Amino acid sequence: MARSIETIWKEGFLKSDTLVAPKLNNLYNQKSIHLIDQFKRRSRINMNALMISSTLFLIIFTIMGLPLMGVGYFLILTGIVIFNKKLINGLTWIDKGENSYEYLIAFDEWLKQAVRVNRKMAMFYYPLFFLSLILGLWYAGFNAREIIGEDLVDQWALNNPDLDIVLIINIVTSFIMIMITILFAYFGGRIYDWDKSISYGSLFNKLEEIVSDMEELRS
Repeated sequence: MARSIETIWKEGFLKSDTLVAPKLNNLYNQKSIHLIDQFKRRSRINMNALMISSTLFLIIFTIMGLPLMGVGYFLILTGIVIFNKKLINGLTWIDKGENSYEYLIAFDEWLKQAVRVNRKMAMFYYPLFFLSLILGLWYAGFNAREIIGEDLVDQWALNNPDLDIVLIINIVTSFIMIMITILFAYFGGRIYDWDKSISYGSLFNKLEEIVSDMEELRS
């Protein structure tokens, strides 16, 4: 009985000694390499954008009289870039000479690990963004005499001389800041997922499709 096209296709994918195999394997190898190169290229663009943004934040916020906010954002974004560049350098161990399936599976495993690590990091750096914002606004001013936070406390103390205003403000502001910081920590992973879907959503979908096709051929 003549073999079906599906059988020939599968055998061509699995056997290296058939005429179809080299073409089929080369097709998936090219798709895999192209997809990973796209990911690397997009990652470099995003990392460069973060570095430029961190520098702009530092300069602009300092000029605006918000130096703590500028320094905080700069350090956080720079840390994210350095860490992710180290992760991306880990892609060099993936051998492009391997067959397309093993090559793509190795990349898929690396990518899932990178996502897990970044998701955990987001639980820390989003709260740090918020704290940098609060500290930057509290100590805003071009000089020590123009600290907004202290001016607010002094003004409230003048209007309420019978109250221990400093203690009240410390308690209230500390409680509010702690609660918001906890919320950012709790939702940090979800915020990262949303950001990831915007930046890399199409690439993740393509990766899933190719892996699914290759696993179907191997079954």
